[in-house]
Amino acid sequence: MDYNHNNISPLDNRYKNKILDLREVFSEHALVKTRFIIEIDWLIFLCSNHSKYFGSISKSSINKLNKFKNNFSDKDVKKIKKIEEITNHDVKAVEYFIRDFFKKDKTLSKYIHLIHFGLTSEDINSLSYALMIKKGTAIHIEKAISCKKIISNLANKWKNITFLARTHGQPASPSTIGKELKVYSSRLDREINILKKIKPMAKFSGATGNYHTFDIAVESINWPNSNKKFIRAYKVEQNSLTTQIEPHDWIAETLDSMSRLNNILLDLSQDMWIYISHDIFALKLVKNEVGSSTMPHKVNPIDFENAEGNLGISNTLNNYFSDKLTKSRLQRDLSDSTVLRNIGNSFGYSGLAMTSIIKGLNKLTPNRQLIALELDNNWEVLTEAVQTIMRYEGISDAYEQLKNLSRGSKLDKKTYIEFVSSLEISSKSKQKLLNLTPHNYIGLAKKL
Repeated sequence: MDYNHNNISPLDNRYKNKILDLREVFSEHALVKTRFIIEIDWLIFLCSNHSKYFGSISKSSINKLNKFKNNFSDKDVKKIKKIEEITNHDVKAVEYFIRDFFKKDKTLSKYIHLIHFGLTSEDINSLSYALMIKKGTAIHIEKAISCKKIISNLANKWKNITFLARTHGQPASPSTIGKELKVYSSRLDREINILKKIKPMAKFSGATGNYHTFDIAVESINWPNSNKKFIRAYKVEQNSLTTQIEPHDWIAETLDSMSRLNNILLDLSQDMWIYISHDIFALKLVKNEVGSSTMPHKVNPIDFENAEGNLGISNTLNNYFSDKLTKSRLQRDLSDSTVLRNIGNSFGYSGLAMTSIIKGLNKLTPNRQLIALELDNNWEVLTEAVQTIMRYEGISDAYEQLKNLSRGSKLDKKTYIEFVSSLEISSKSKQKLLNLTPHNYIGLAKKL
């Protein structure tokens, strides 16, 4: 692997190859390229849609500009960054880069005055981040769907395996592995659908959101509608009522949804860790993998541990972003700028976690022997069923009788049968209870 060991973030070093898809969306290269594309597209839009005022643009010139966009490379990013060292302004550096290109072409040079026409930097940035987060969210959703599919497949595969459920960490009414996994699958499905419905938004309305520059240039154009048309071409909604900045409420909604999704996966990771530590699940051995530097026997649930840690980092970032980005002093301050640059980290840590979870889930195998033994050793979990039948039969102190028999105690099969046999209830109810075991007392778990 090609690592740069001088990078601070592990996302750009240790884990870089696991989030390549997100690096292409949220890297500095991606940000610069997105700004560059929007600047070119805006110029083409002005000349194509408002040629009466800005002059027409030939098909050959459009082809040149599209080729310019398509050939954008790291070399170009470096040039822009070199310009930025002089301007100390990242968006203006993109504009000057484009101007330099236009100066070298007689056909394009006549359009130089239209580069960045009417725009404030935030117009470019707002749409850029909307596009980046839109792409990042799509990748995030696909990874979440992959997690959900694996969970659903395992749920179906193990739907008939009864195991001892636990509430407060103590033995409780049995369930099936399949049903418990379905809980996570269902929760993920709901949050994925919520995340899908959040619409990215951008503004394109000038320095304080009032379309000053557009209106002063050409009053006869309906600029809010025109700019909406431009933005919607990217499948992004226009926020037409803003200050200088788009208020980022939709970004907060996106990140809050991501945090809820993260928490579902965090819940899953912690539960899997507990199941593994109690030997309910065993981990398939991976050849040449090492569990401990000193204890050769170790097979650790590291995938779920890594996921837990990375989901925690993502959530911490999300919480701050959601809180910070929705507030700005008066019409604008610049404190959101550096914050927005870090959003990719949240997606990165969450994406990394999902990769680990998928890996961990694929290593799981139920320890059927121990699962069966746990059930056989906990007949007291049937007292719930017994007292319910006793109540149904009209016995008013049913709960108290079972409490005296079982609270804090272990019941074996013999004691259970003796107690049920002694009950003065109908033969039908008695037989139902006598046929009951910790293995088959699962309610409707298999049907859920």
